[in-house]
Amino acid sequence: MSHNPQDRLVYMANQIGKFFQSQGQEKEVAGVAEHIKKFWDPRMLKTIYAHHDAGGAGLDPAVKEAIGKLKDAAVAKEKA
Repeated sequence: MSHNPQDRLVYMANQIGKFFQSQGQEKEVAGVAEHIKKFWDPRMLKTIYAHHDAGGAGLDPAVKEAIGKLKDAAVAKEKA
């Protein structure tokens, strides 16, 4: 694995997804989103959002969906 912080965040996000995977797609997406929202600091979020915007290479599909939903909610909150 590379020492790129972005790669480490992709790995971490996918590991979170694997934990929730047995609960089905919908619960996996919600579980990943909730975990990342609770436990990742703003710097980590900024990095993973930028990676998602650049195509999200390496992110599992449900994880990619969860990050997209988190980012959309964060953007909507900023505009409110």
